[in-house]
Amino acid sequence: MRILQSKTIKIFLLLFCISFNLLAQTGGKAKITGTLKDAQTQETIPFASAILINKTTKANVKVAQTDVNGAFVMADLPAGTFTFKISYVGYQTMVRDNVVITASTGTLNFGDIKMNASKGNVLSEVTVTAQKATMQMGIDKKVFSVDQSLVSEGGSAGDLLQNVPSVSTDIDGNVSLRGSTGVKVLIDGKPSLIAGGNVAQILQSIPASSIESVEVITNPSAKYDAEGQSGIINIVLKKNTKLGFNGSAAVTAGNRDNYNANTNLSFQNSKVNLYGNYSFRYGNRVGGGYQDIFYKKPTDSTVFANQNTSSTSLDKGHNVKAGLDYYLTQKSVISLSGSYNSRENDRDELTDIRQLNSSRNPVLNSYTNNKNTGGGNSYDLNLDFNQKLKKPKEELTFNFGYSHGDNDNFQTYNSNVTNLNGNAVNLNQSLQRTNNTGNNTNYNIQLDYSVPVGKAGKVEAGYRSQIRLGDNSQYADSILNATNVYVQNTKLTNDFESKDQVHALYLNYQNQIKDFGYQIGLRAEDAQLNTHLNGYTGNVLTGTDGKIAYKRLYPSVFLTQKLKGDQQVQLSYTRRVNRPRPWDTNPFLDVSDRLNYRAGNPNLLPEDVHSFELGYSKYWKKITLTSSLYFRQTNDVIQRVRSIPVNGIFTTTPQNLSHQINSGLELIGRFDLIKTLSFTTNVNVYQSKFAGDARYNIPNSSGFSWNANLTGNLTVAKNVSLQMRGDYRAAEVMAQGKRNAMYGIDGGAKYDFPNKKASLSFNVRDIFNSRKWSMTTDDDYTNVDFARRMQGTMGNLTFSYRFGKSTFNFKKTKKTDDQQDNRPDEGSF
Repeated sequence: MRILQSKTIKIFLLLFCISFNLLAQTGGKAKITGTLKDAQTQETIPFASAILINKTTKANVKVAQTDVNGAFVMADLPAGTFTFKISYVGYQTMVRDNVVITASTGTLNFGDIKMNASKGNVLSEVTVTAQKATMQMGIDKKVFSVDQSLVSEGGSAGDLLQNVPSVSTDIDGNVSLRGSTGVKVLIDGKPSLIAGGNVAQILQSIPASSIESVEVITNPSAKYDAEGQSGIINIVLKKNTKLGFNGSAAVTAGNRDNYNANTNLSFQNSKVNLYGNYSFRYGNRVGGGYQDIFYKKPTDSTVFANQNTSSTSLDKGHNVKAGLDYYLTQKSVISLSGSYNSRENDRDELTDIRQLNSSRNPVLNSYTNNKNTGGGNSYDLNLDFNQKLKKPKEELTFNFGYSHGDNDNFQTYNSNVTNLNGNAVNLNQSLQRTNNTGNNTNYNIQLDYSVPVGKAGKVEAGYRSQIRLGDNSQYADSILNATNVYVQNTKLTNDFESKDQVHALYLNYQNQIKDFGYQIGLRAEDAQLNTHLNGYTGNVLTGTDGKIAYKRLYPSVFLTQKLKGDQQVQLSYTRRVNRPRPWDTNPFLDVSDRLNYRAGNPNLLPEDVHSFELGYSKYWKKITLTSSLYFRQTNDVIQRVRSIPVNGIFTTTPQNLSHQINSGLELIGRFDLIKTLSFTTNVNVYQSKFAGDARYNIPNSSGFSWNANLTGNLTVAKNVSLQMRGDYRAAEVMAQGKRNAMYGIDGGAKYDFPNKKASLSFNVRDIFNSRKWSMTTDDDYTNVDFARRMQGTMGNLTFSYRFGKSTFNFKKTKKTDDQQDNRPDEGSF
């Protein structure tokens, strides 16, 4: 133990010395300045990453970031010959080679750097490549480029999200942000109707290979929809950004008969951008779990219950996305886009329940086979118009979106129940069928306007209306004993209709005073959810109406201060809302699990969220660090509450509790140790406090928890790269019970063929089959141990091929009058 402690201390001191040495390095007085702009729109690009690399050692000499006006400064630069790169997610990286700095060099002003190569307004001798920065920082969001995630290739969007800092998914695919659920998940900035809007199924149906980047917005400004307790996650699908004709294709094969395929085609010139992609997913998952219950105050002879479940699930999905951008003029762009999703799911679940008395002798045994066959289709259409007005940065945009989706699931429950009483054995077999159908339609109308004010100010204003219509029904019948005749089961038959609409206006103002920037916004929303349930009371069909309506103001404030030495501090406050979904308000009772019934609550109130965040970012030569202290209070917090068991059966219903407080510290760091080795890590330490509620027998509870992940990238040869990722989630206190700790390790390798057109990659997710979702609850009535596992160890082999012109080299040409006005000032070389 002493030897181990000694080694640990030595390693710590060594790392400390290395870090101190990095911090202590200083350079000369030379500096590089410039402004980054979109070449087509002339809009400045804020929060892009710029880097200066030593040509000889390949070491990172300086890292900087553009400010809210797209400007950057690299100061205190040493003498030498360097390569300059500047990048932003969604754009092509700009590279300038052979940047020479001497002892007499003062300021190199690169002027306006144009990131769109279509007009030719780029730095002289610039190479445009497809590489993008891994992480970009915005005033109210972080953008993670994920298309190079080796451990996610061949997987789904849910698998990929586990590799994004701050984000985690549970065993069912539900997403949490910084350990909190209630996150709003968008696809290309809009809600998706895949699987009726079920986030877990949406993520399962989208291949990871079709995703370009993930935007994480932990404290959204007034410009964004106010919905989402812990923030917004926007999944950006791939779209063409290259000139000429380009394309790619990839196929994946994995164990347990898992297969993926996707292809992308695109064409772009000065007037038209055409793009389309198709992907197919065939995924098998094997799962299982158990639930052990001890009834402390039993209402019948059952004192113990042991439930064991095993399941298999097969998902098939087709995704098609296509779009057209047409430049009516240099300042006017009209866009048409659409997508289509078709999916099938076959699930087979076996459940064995053994109910025991106080002497652990059998009271009742049941064996149920639950077969589910489902499918659905959804599509969305979008019309967008972008108009640049007279003033620079003055812009008007419009969007109209329409989407429709339908789902159909057919379930068969075949149960054998054995009642044991001494030596008497009675066998009761039941067969039940349910058919669930759903139709959902979304409308979105949005108008946004922005105009510059003064030298560095900007005003943004907009209007948005979202209308969601849902019609979901369930028909059930059961077979009569000893017959082949099915009769309607009125207890399980219902029809649920919903109309969810939100109308909003927002106003934002932002400005920059030297190194201090601020943004103040206000969003006003009028929200209303109307529901209608048709069900049976006995044999009589009855209707129940529900309504949730409210008007709220949602302010937001962001204060940003740039400090010396590539440092930045930001303080922000936003008010948010977490609206109950229509299915959370459906009071119909789901009895598909013999021990665990579920029902919605038509009287649910929306959660009212107040969020504060203090962020700090620092850039060194080889280290990028962002940190956040956050505090969030949620009033009328929605929690799924388990009732006191009756005859051994729990009923879980969402309820509004008093409030919940989440506070914590999050660290995100990137470490480029040497040219061939880099690490990205994320650590989140937080505390959750739940206010108790005597109505549901819930006491006050609180506890600390933490989660962390580490991704390492290693280039072992010119064309061979490796990636390893590990994550750990510590135990966490919930409103009822405790979620137990969980961890997992993934690994991947990639070989790029010498022609740079093709690559072969292999990965294994959950190498040690350790990701298991488990909970423990202990109250006055029961003690419950619960665990579930889905998927297990997965391996995938992926072959990718790219074609078309993906790299453009531009040489010096004779300057036109237009280029004379826009060409950058290159300074002294």
